Amino acid sequence: MARPLASPTFRRQRRQLLMGLGSLLAGACLGLSPQVAAAPDPARLRQVMQSRFGAEGTAALNDWLALIDRLQPLGIAAQLRGVNDFFNQRIRWLDDRAIWQQEDYWATPLETLGKGDGDCEDFTIAKYITLMQLGIPIERLRLIYVRASIGRGGLSQAHMVLGYYQLPGAEPQVLDNLVETIQPASERIDLTPVFSFNSNGLWAGGSSRSRADPVQRLSRWRNVLARMQEQGFL
Repeated sequence: MARPLASPTFRRQRRQLLMGLGSLLAGACLGLSPQVAAAPDPARLRQVMQSRFGAEGTAALNDWLALIDRLQPLGIAAQLRGVNDFFNQRIRWLDDRAIWQQEDYWATPLETLGKGDGDCEDFTIAKYITLMQLGIPIERLRLIYVRASIGRGGLSQAHMVLGYYQLPGAEPQVLDNLVETIQPASERIDLTPVFSFNSNGLWAGGSSRSRADPVQRLSRWRNVLARMQEQGFL
């Protein structure tokens, strides 16, 4: 089960990310080249998983590969539900300090599956990569940092969700590890977008215009992409 957002780690992450975002958005817009998801390398993935997480991790990876095969012929709505349920039901929310002994670590899907634990970024990255592998275009997906209102007191905490956009500029469907069902953004009145990004762009708030290259400007995103490539995802 997901843990409530009211934790010191989320507050620290939000403060650090907002400080970095201010200087990031002050820069000029960069030309972005489109990126296309490559098919995963199952042999390489299994090799890395076995060496790092043993038989239990390899079994989780095989379940993930089977999920892709099962969802591949289905429509978008079924794919979104299948991916959202897969990770929400089998990954336990846990703080990065407990999982990785680090303040803020963005895990690859292999690492998340191998550990069986993850925080909101890990859930979101895993869903993003899985939907890319199912052939959903990158421009329809964004990892969205939000402020989430918790409880009646209106406590605001940092959180990350995945947005699916049927069309450019359309209202996104929100995939969230804290909420079981996928809902349109207009129904998630508890969430206020801060910025969003994918492999091709970065957007402030609800802006429709990309302001920077996320691979160049977000070091944690750059690092997790590099590790995914080494592990056989991209």
